[in-house]
Amino acid sequence: MDEETSFMRGLCMGVIHDKLVVPFPEISENERETLEGVTASLKALLSAHKEDFVKWDREGAFPPEFIEELKEFGLFSLVIPEEAGGLGLGNAAYSRTLQEISRFDASAAVTVGAHCSIGMRGLLLLGTDAQKEQYYERLASGEMIAAFCLTEAGSGSDAASIKTRAVREGDDWLLSGEKIWITNGGMADFFTVFALTSAPDEKRRLSAFIVTRDMGGISHGPHEDKMGLRASATNTITFENVRVPSKNLLGEEGEGFKVAMKILNSGRSGLGGGAVGGMKHLIALSTEQANGRVQFGKKIASFGLIKKKVGDMVVDCYASEAVVSLVAGLSDSGAQDYAIEAAISKVFATEALFRAADEGLQIAAGNGFMREFPYEQIVRDVRINRIFEGTNDILRLFIALNGLDNVGRNLKEVSAGLKGVFDDPIKGFGVMSDYALHRARLMSGMNTSGRGFDGIAAELNPERQIFEAGTRDLATVADKLLRRHGKKIIERQLATARMADMMIHLYVLAAVLSRVTASIAKNGADACAHEIEIAQAFAGRSKRLVRLNMEDIDENQDTQVKALADHVFELEKFPWDTI
Repeated sequence: MDEETSFMRGLCMGVIHDKLVVPFPEISENERETLEGVTASLKALLSAHKEDFVKWDREGAFPPEFIEELKEFGLFSLVIPEEAGGLGLGNAAYSRTLQEISRFDASAAVTVGAHCSIGMRGLLLLGTDAQKEQYYERLASGEMIAAFCLTEAGSGSDAASIKTRAVREGDDWLLSGEKIWITNGGMADFFTVFALTSAPDEKRRLSAFIVTRDMGGISHGPHEDKMGLRASATNTITFENVRVPSKNLLGEEGEGFKVAMKILNSGRSGLGGGAVGGMKHLIALSTEQANGRVQFGKKIASFGLIKKKVGDMVVDCYASEAVVSLVAGLSDSGAQDYAIEAAISKVFATEALFRAADEGLQIAAGNGFMREFPYEQIVRDVRINRIFEGTNDILRLFIALNGLDNVGRNLKEVSAGLKGVFDDPIKGFGVMSDYALHRARLMSGMNTSGRGFDGIAAELNPERQIFEAGTRDLATVADKLLRRHGKKIIERQLATARMADMMIHLYVLAAVLSRVTASIAKNGADACAHEIEIAQAFAGRSKRLVRLNMEDIDENQDTQVKALADHVFELEKFPWDTI
């Protein structure tokens, strides 16, 4: 089998490309020094607004003076190269910076993140030298704030249904349409906009454009009244015959979908970093609450159920930081094929954050439900993370189907080999031998590369073995689903979601094992006793979830559940009352 550039594509075939996860990535000393200065200054800046953040959430907007402070501090310059006036942070250091902002306020984090992670990320990744020279300095200073314009009414996860259109007129494009729920929309002057550039009778093709407010024809609606992230600006943006110069095309014409995916994949470490920062803040709140609250003559921190909640939060936070850092390291290394891994980091970290918010509120009990305490705002703020930048439901299908695509290509090679085997047995022998070996290893309990997960510390051997067994289970499920459903697998959403959950937990487990291995190598096993406990706890959890999802592929109640949903869809109500 060919060497894979994606760890998870290989894993779905039962192949462990350990060099893509070991050693655990580290940032350079120069970048570390810059980061330490940034985070220390951030604490001073944001601590001064601790009470203000609560007030601004209630009011539903940041005052202009605070946005100016963010500009003066350089928070809109984080990923822009130093020579253009930015801090030049890589994804790992950028993710760590978003962590720090999120500890104080999620609305502030999303304001910075919408600019750096997605708003101007396309310029960073795909912009021409002329485009960068024209916009970098103004984006770095905050003179221009950036926004990402993809979503439309009726076109959320289904980007292919976009209606915004750009039509050629001379050397320019005339762009018209409406985008909704645009973060930073009301104050942005720089927009990355996705529009149809194909004729109505042609195959639909999206293209990406750099659009600026001074082109005219751009307006925005009122500040949206949201459940959470209330202080951040969210607006509808309308484009009416905006004349966009051809030089402002971002990437290649007709490649807009690829541009959007490249931006989102690269920017996911920002959202992931924000999720990790939120978890660390919740752990601090929850431990302080548990140590200070006395019931039945004891601190509630001594109760087993409270320990379980906090312990799970710690495991989730460590695992989330591991997988987010691993994906950031892939991006910083120049890797091209890490879309599955980036999606996994987003799904896992955002769901772990929501669990932590829910349990943090539960530990605070009645106080957690009161608005004078921070928990209710945190719960409101974090709920959106599982929706924006790709809903976790759609991302699960993306994760599994992309993994299955690789397996399917290998099965096609087997099919091609079979076509000639009877006329010329030698022609098909190599292909059949490779696939026969793949199948035999699956059946015998080996991963299909014939080798294990190398580079993991000896202290983690039991956890490494859990990972290797899970790899075999994943490859078995992938093979089974394609044989059973073929091309119709795209319609089997519940099955693919189960496979996605197997993939998610295995990749995060690989990240945890890599991170703990690096820590042991640096500090010694004795100093890493608690980190080894985290690896043990997460591996045990992953083992159970992988096996459960594997079993549910064959034995489940999907038919009954979907039939009930169809019945209620028809009635549009719950039809059974006891009285």
